[in-house]
Amino acid sequence: MHDLRLGVIGAGQRSTLAATAHRPGRGCRITAVCDTDPAALTRLPAERTFTDYRDLLEDDVDAVLVATPDDTHAEIAIAALRAGKAVYLEKPLAITIGDCDEVLRTAAETGTRLYLGHNMRHMGVVRLMREVIARGEIGVPKTIWVRHFVGRGGEYYFKDWHADRRRTTGLLLQKAAHDLDVIHWLAGGYTERVSAFGDLMVYGALDRRPAGTPPAEGWLRDWPWPPSASTGLHHLIDVEDVSVMNMRLDNGVIAAYQQCHFSPDYWRNYTVIGTHGRLENLGDGPGSVVQVWNSGQSAYREPDVTYAVPEATGGHGGADEAIIEEFLRFARHGGPTDTSPVAARMSVAAGYLATLSLREGGTPFDVPPLDAATLSYFMPEKLSD
Repeated sequence: MHDLRLGVIGAGQRSTLAATAHRPGRGCRITAVCDTDPAALTRLPAERTFTDYRDLLEDDVDAVLVATPDDTHAEIAIAALRAGKAVYLEKPLAITIGDCDEVLRTAAETGTRLYLGHNMRHMGVVRLMREVIARGEIGVPKTIWVRHFVGRGGEYYFKDWHADRRRTTGLLLQKAAHDLDVIHWLAGGYTERVSAFGDLMVYGALDRRPAGTPPAEGWLRDWPWPPSASTGLHHLIDVEDVSVMNMRLDNGVIAAYQQCHFSPDYWRNYTVIGTHGRLENLGDGPGSVVQVWNSGQSAYREPDVTYAVPEATGGHGGADEAIIEEFLRFARHGGPTDTSPVAARMSVAAGYLATLSLREGGTPFDVPPLDAATLSYFMPEKLSD
C-alpha cells in the first residue's frame, strides 16, 4: 500500500498538527506545502512548496489539510473538493451559514470526502463525559452550561487577524465552534434558537500598532499581567472579548455558553444536568477529572463518583494525533467518523447567529435547516426521522 500523498495549505500555528501526519513508509507523507509566507514553508518537510493554493491543488496529492485563516476556509475547501481531493478542514467549517452550506453542497455534488477538524471530540475529558452520559449515570440530559475561560486572549486573539470580524465573524463563533459542537454531541441535538449578549470590555481601549506592521518578537511567548498591560494590539479590533449565549436545542435541551478573553486561567468547564444527576469537569488537561452527583438531593456535598481523565500525550491531550489518525483512515477508506460535517455546520450556525444577536441587543434568531438533499448525502438515516 503506497503512502497517502498529503498537501498542506497553511503552515502557521497549526503546522504541528500537520506534522503528525508525516509518516513516510507508514501510510502517509507530506509531499506539498503551501503558504503565503515563504518563511512558513520551511516548517514542514515537503518535496514541493507553493505560495498559491491553486497551484498545490494541481499537484499530485491525494488529500489536503487546510489550516488557513477562517475566512479562507470555504473558498479553499470548495476548490479542493472540486479537484477531487479528500479534505481535512480545521474548524470552523466557514464563518457564515451560507458558506458552510456551499461547502457541504460541493462535497455532496462531487462525492468527495470532507472531514472537519473538531478535535475536541477526541479529547479525553469530552469522551469521558460522553461515556458517563451514555451509561445513564445522570439520566437524560436536560441542560448544559459551559464556561470558557480564555486566558492569554489578548495575545492569542487580539494581535492578529482574529481581531477583525471580516476574518472571523466574531470570537464567539471562532472560539465557540468547538464547544458548541461538544454541547450538541453531549446533548444529542442541534441548536434551533439562540440569543446572546456581548461587548468589547478590555482590549478595545489598549495600545495598538500601526496597520501593516507585524506583532512584536515573542508575542506568543510573553504573557503580560494584568491583561490591560497588553500593548501592540492589532490596528483593527471590532470583535467582542466577552460573550454569553443561550440556546434551545431541537430535542428540548436548554444550553448556555459563556466566553471571556481576559480571564487569568485558560480552560473550559462543562456542567451537564440530567433527570437523575449532574456531571462536571474539573480541568481539561493533565490531571483533570469528571465528577458525578447522582445519589440523591442535599446541600453542597462532595461528588458521589470521581473519574480521572485518561492520561495522554501530544497536542490537545492526544486529540490532535487521534484526529489525524481518523482523517487518514477516512481519506483512504471512507467510513464513519466521530466528527461530522453536518455537526460542524450546525455549530457555526449557532455561533454565527449568536454573534448577530449580541450585535442587535440580544435579538433571538432561529437556525435555518440544512437543505434536505445535502443532509441526505451526509446523514441518510435522517430521511426516516
